[in-house]
Amino acid sequence: MRYGLSLASIRAFADPRQIVRAAQVAEDAGWEAFFVWDHLRWAATGEGSADPWVALAACAQATTRIQLGTAVTPLPRRRPQMVAQQLASLSLLSGGRIVFGAGIGGKPDEFTRFGDPGDDRMRAAMLDEGLELVDALLSGRRVEHRGEHYAADGVTLAPMPVRPVPFWIGGNSRPALRRAARWGGWLADGSDQERNVLSPEDVAAKVAPVRIDEVAFIGFAGQADLASYAAAGVTWWIENVSDRRGGVAGVLELLAEGPPGETLLT
Repeated sequence: MRYGLSLASIRAFADPRQIVRAAQVAEDAGWEAFFVWDHLRWAATGEGSADPWVALAACAQATTRIQLGTAVTPLPRRRPQMVAQQLASLSLLSGGRIVFGAGIGGKPDEFTRFGDPGDDRMRAAMLDEGLELVDALLSGRRVEHRGEHYAADGVTLAPMPVRPVPFWIGGNSRPALRRAARWGGWLADGSDQERNVLSPEDVAAKVAPVRIDEVAFIGFAGQADLASYAAAGVTWWIENVSDRRGGVAGVLELLAEGPPGETLLT
């Protein structure tokens, strides 16, 4: 099992400079992946939130080894062609250290306050079509697409990513698991703000009907038997980190302690 972290890029970490500090500390301590949220919390709850693409671009320049990604981007409220361009640019900036975490999105207010659809089924359809379009654009081929929600009229993305960008899908529903199996990675929403909500048995039951190459569990290692999660199929432990853990100083102290298991980062 490998070890990364998911940073709640809201409140104190709505400042992208603090996100960069966290990424640098995490890399120095041996964490192997660094994910940030993709929210408009200022629209939904009044809390500050950072733009993930700006923050990850800065992190890409401030680090050299750690994988970088979103956990997760609500693709239905973004234009797929812009996301493809952002991923390609981040790949070039980071030397290919990018993972794309995607899902349908959570709080409806982050959609509906701007006139975007809040219905789950509509967003699921937009996600599936959007993933197909992002993938096609990142392939480097000429894309002709006429779908229910998006179109591409004979376009070819340039420049291209350094290497293929992994797609990891968020969500715990059956459709999300099927989607994760199709794209090769699952970002399991395994915890709330205080505790792990999926047991190793839960994980094993969810992945049993499908084949998923990478299972990344977002949770709290201090509450978990990591060996049991690994036996259940978890390939990445992604530590759930927010400023509720003692503010910025507390988070940086936690990250500096390093991952809870053996790291592969060199």
